[in-house]
Amino acid sequence: MPLKIIPDVVQNQTIHSLQESSTAQEAAREMIDNNVSAVVVVDKNEKLAGIVTERDMTRRVVAECLDPASVVLKEIMTAKPETLAPDDLAHEALSRMLKRGFRHLPVVEDGHVVGMVSMRNLQQAIATYSSKLGL
Repeated sequence: MPLKIIPDVVQNQTIHSLQESSTAQEAAREMIDNNVSAVVVVDKNEKLAGIVTERDMTRRVVAECLDPASVVLKEIMTAKPETLAPDDLAHEALSRMLKRGFRHLPVVEDGHVVGMVSMRNLQQAIATYSSKLGL
């Protein structure tokens, strides 16, 4: 049976999200406090607007010598990111992430983020599944 993003890869996950008007400093603090490498950015209706990763922070704030306390996420986020659906297959998601160079993809249902998948999540789920099959 193929692994689906939900429930086989993502289960009972807390979504770390901030508003578009939040600052890069707030995003960095959210990532540090929750030991995550990416946060989703939501609009006023709590729908996905973008994603900000550690890589975005390095390239778009630090390398540009911008003040993280004054740069808002709307200015540095990856707007309208590619997403996964809850019933997408894990191996297809992993393949897409490898091809496109993504380390994180939001899982979206009806415009709302219901999870965040990392490359590590996918690799771990696939490895666990394979070992159960004796592969």
